[in-house]
Formats: sequence, C-alpha cells, structure tokens
Amino acid sequence: MKRRVVITGMGVMSALGKDLDTFWNSIITGKSGISPIESFDVSDYTTRIAAEIKDFNPEDYMDKKETRRMDRFVQFAVAATHEALKNANLNIQNDTDPERVGVYIGSGIGGLGTWSEQHKTLLEKGPKRVSPFFIPMMIANMASGQVSILYGAKGPNSTAVTACATGSNAIGEAMKLIQYGDAEVMICGGAEATIVPVGVAGFCAMRAMSTRNDEPQRASRPFDSERDGFVMGEGAGVLILEELEHAQKRGATIYAEVIGYGMSGDAHHMTDPDPEGAAHCMRRALNNAGLQPQDVDYINAHGTSTPPGDRSETKAIKLAFGDHAYKLAVSSTKSMTGHLLGAAGGVEAVISALSLKNGIIPPTINYENPDPECDLDYVPNEARKADLNVAISNSFGFGGHNATVVLKKYNG
Repeated sequence: MKRRVVITGMGVMSALGKDLDTFWNSIITGKSGISPIESFDVSDYTTRIAAEIKDFNPEDYMDKKETRRMDRFVQFAVAATHEALKNANLNIQNDTDPERVGVYIGSGIGGLGTWSEQHKTLLEKGPKRVSPFFIPMMIANMASGQVSILYGAKGPNSTAVTACATGSNAIGEAMKLIQYGDAEVMICGGAEATIVPVGVAGFCAMRAMSTRNDEPQRASRPFDSERDGFVMGEGAGVLILEELEHAQKRGATIYAEVIGYGMSGDAHHMTDPDPEGAAHCMRRALNNAGLQPQDVDYINAHGTSTPPGDRSETKAIKLAFGDHAYKLAVSSTKSMTGHLLGAAGGVEAVISALSLKNGIIPPTINYENPDPECDLDYVPNEARKADLNVAISNSFGFGGHNATVVLKKYNG
C-alpha cells in the first residue's frame, strides 16, 4: 500500500504577493501582476513588460551574509520555504526527524543573473575577478541545497530541471518519495529568476513573448483569439508534503491530498508542443491516481498565452477527457501571475490546492475574444464558486517535457 500524501503548508513569492492570503486574494479577484520592467533598461527590447517582484528584500527571510552567496532564484526559494514552513507550523528540528525531511525544489534555468554578471566581469576585468561563489550560486540544484542547509533537512535532496514542467515534476517526485517510505516530509516546488537582460533578450529573439507593452495587465490572455505570446514572471512556489499519519499526529492543517502524478515526452519538437504527448501525460496521472476522466472537476492549465501552446493543450484535454472535456472547468492563472517558467508548477499547485479547500475556481482574465480552436470552459474573467473534489495541474516544457499533478479535496 502506498502511503497517503497531503499538503500541510504553502509559500509563494510572486508579483501578486509574498504571503499566501495576499496572493490568493489577488488570484480570486482577477488581479494582474504584470507591469513595465523596472530592473533594467528595456527601451531596445520588443517586450518590455513582465510579472516582476519589485519589493523583494531577501533579508526579511535570511541573514545578509547568506543573501550575498545566493542567486535571486535561490533567494526566492528560501523565502517561499520560510513562508511554507511557517504556514505548516512545522519546525524541522523540533517537530520531526530531520533525516526524514527532504527537499525537491527545481529551477528551469537556474542562476541566469549570476551567470550574466560574472561573464561580464570576466570580459571586463579578467578571470581573477570572477567570484569564487559563481558556480555554487549559478547551478540549478542550489535552491534545494541551500534550503536543506538553512533548515537542516537531511533526507532525500534532489532537483528537477525540465524547463516549464520543473515545478510539477518536483512535486510529483517528492510525492513518490513519501509514498514509498523514503521520507515523512518533503519541501518541494520550483523557483525562477530570469527577468534579466539576457533572459528577456533570449525569449524576445524567439518571438515567444507578448509585445502588448502599452497594456501590460491585458497582455497575458490565454486561450483568447488575440493572444500573442506569454509574459515572463519570476518567483517561487513551495509546498510542504507530509505523510498523512505524520501530519495528523502533529495536528497539522491539511489543504489537500496529492494522489497522482504523470509525466511524458512528446518526442516531437524542441519548442512546438504535441497534443498527444500532453494527453498521454494526463492519462498517466489519472491512472496513477486510480481515477477516471469524469472524476476531475478542474484543470489548472499550462495555458501560457502562446497561439500554438494554448491550441495544443486544448486538443490534449479533449484527447484525454473525451466528452467530459466540455464539462470541466479549465483556467489559466498565468493570465495573472505571468509565466514563472520552472516555478510555474509550484505556484499553480498552490492555487489548485487552495481552490479545492475553498471551493473557488480562479478565472482566466483577459478572455474577451473566443478562439474557435479553443472551445472549452475557461472560467472567463471572474472566479466561480464550485463544489470541487479533484483538480489537476498541467505543466509542459521546452524539449517536450510534460508533467501533471493530481490533487484531491481532503475529507479525512
């Protein structure tokens, strides 16, 4: 028998808030976190907007000395973990065995800001001026590594790096570690900080991002016929997963149960998604959860606001769910948060869990012009109260990486 896994704590760093209540209130009221980029001069860029966290102070969550040794994505991960542990009312050293607490926080790109800064230093000042902390600040596993070090989590420690599927892969793998007895508690999710000159320039060169610069809050419009690309976000989403009996013994608040996980590869194209691959992923997740398509009430879609991506995901949902696809609620919260790349799955799992607990489906904002090829119920523009029992969260990444996590309302 696989052990049951529940969510007992959550933390989010995003442009919509750095505490759970503020973030959730922004989501259900349809607030956009997208605005003009302020951290560097974007006058020569085709895209000049993002969901940027403008008031983040890492010293609110860790010592000043520690912040200097961390890339921004790691700072986000540590801050979100701080909030998640506080939300879970969990002290690793006092409330559990540290050797049974693991960390699985991923990043799609890692320390891009650090890499860019140190490369500039190399070119301008020579190799002797490159920081000795360059490598350990840049590598993608350091979010998991630093969280483990700072909080004393001595159990399984790993990282997912699967582009925009990263956060969901991290949660799914963390779930399995608890199910099969390798840990009692897992700190998991994703973190990303790519709103830096080279990161924005790279995605601009791909023509993947929206150029609706004069209307930033209306730029991310998943499934809308006038969508023209995604809007980059930054931040982190971290969840505390616990084995059910462990959570019950300490009287933890339980937000939702994690009951299934699926992943697949498109084996198709580096950046052009294949609906068959995503459908296969969703089917695997449902099979892993022991569910039928008709058991699902809500899908938090990958929904990036790119023309091919949203079209492909709509087809995939129809392939996976058949006639039930038209009875499902499907929404993309990236319309509000922007696309947090490797952190997206973590943030969207938090949203899905809160949706189940509170009986509210978040909206897809900026949905104004129906696309004949995207004809599902996208919960347009306003949140909806609903009796929800099962939700799935989709994350699909460059390289054809697909990941789906299945959550269920906790009923004891």
